[in-house]
Amino acid sequence: MEPHRVLVLNSGSSSVKYQLLDMRDRSRLASGLVERIGEETSRLVHTPLTGGGAEPRERTGRIADHEEALRAAAEELAADGLGLDSPELAAIGHRVVHGGLRFSEPTVITDEVLKEIERLVPVAPLHNPANITGIVTARALRPDLPQVAVFDTAFHTTMPESAARYAIDVETADAHRIRRYGFHGTSHAYVSRKTAELLGKGPEEVNVIVLHLGNGASASAVRGGRCVDTSMGLTPLEGLVMGTRSGDVDPAVTFHLKRVAGMSADEIDVLLNKKSGLVGLCGDNDMRVIRRRIDEGDERAALAFDIYIHRLKKYIGAYTAVLGRVDAVAFTAGVGENAAPVREAAIAGLEELGMAVDAGLNAVRSGEPRLISPEYARVAVAVVPTDEELEIADQTFALVEGA
Repeated sequence: MEPHRVLVLNSGSSSVKYQLLDMRDRSRLASGLVERIGEETSRLVHTPLTGGGAEPRERTGRIADHEEALRAAAEELAADGLGLDSPELAAIGHRVVHGGLRFSEPTVITDEVLKEIERLVPVAPLHNPANITGIVTARALRPDLPQVAVFDTAFHTTMPESAARYAIDVETADAHRIRRYGFHGTSHAYVSRKTAELLGKGPEEVNVIVLHLGNGASASAVRGGRCVDTSMGLTPLEGLVMGTRSGDVDPAVTFHLKRVAGMSADEIDVLLNKKSGLVGLCGDNDMRVIRRRIDEGDERAALAFDIYIHRLKKYIGAYTAVLGRVDAVAFTAGVGENAAPVREAAIAGLEELGMAVDAGLNAVRSGEPRLISPEYARVAVAVVPTDEELEIADQTFALVEGA
């Protein structure tokens, strides 16, 4: 039997998420999360997804590093008969956040590729080092197995220079790789394609605005299956209001904070990335809590929500102008898929753009792609659950099979 399984790894700074998929029917065999790596209270939750009704297994106690985390995950998989030594395992697919301009497609990881990912650390200091650690550890565990990097930035490499360039000195920008790269690319690729399917069309026939709204949030304008603009930039800080990130802000705010408040570059970095967005505005970054506070009459929560929605509307309007013709707006990720009030508020008042939300359809909770716009609306409004792990597995398996 030909190898047909793909293990997907998403290595964060203190966590490892994993899924094992059978690519014959694209079904999940197992999934898991190792969190708080390096702390005394590390935790691994492993969920077998075959055999029907298997309960998640949990282990706690210190897991010192990513190598130990991956070995623990491998032990859990082996306990289900799904060990990493299985001849049925075709490849390991790694989520890598930043691929720069060089990596516009999934790429088999070689020593040279790994060095290039390391060279990109200055433009992704919070993400690429953890991705590299996961790759190095997995290669040590299975040096004989193809390992594939699937890049968050890849889908956005089709942006024209007019969208990707910042209006700063070209030589300085090129010397330091300063341009707009965009992120959440696997999600935007998957959701834009699924939205076209929902409309009964091919991706090349459809223009879609994708709104990936989670703790991190980004928007993209996708014309005929190709990204032509996206809200995140050099880093994932630019764009929409997020859980803890400010999104768009006047660059001179940083100079002002340095000169007037005496803040260091690192302090400003922490402020804008970890103490801003919804948490900075009202102290909470969980949209469910914010909505509950609004229902209780909390004015700070209400203002935070209004700022969040205002920014969202601006991007919907801007990307309508960029695309010229919009066939669909697709909401996805944790907030986009589950927060009906966000969807309703974001589309409210956009009737002149052909957009509307049906209150009844919007209130329905489902894990399936679905339309929430009334039949008369010129632009379809959809909720499309994202599946970044499946997208990574698909791209990984296609590359390995093609090779």
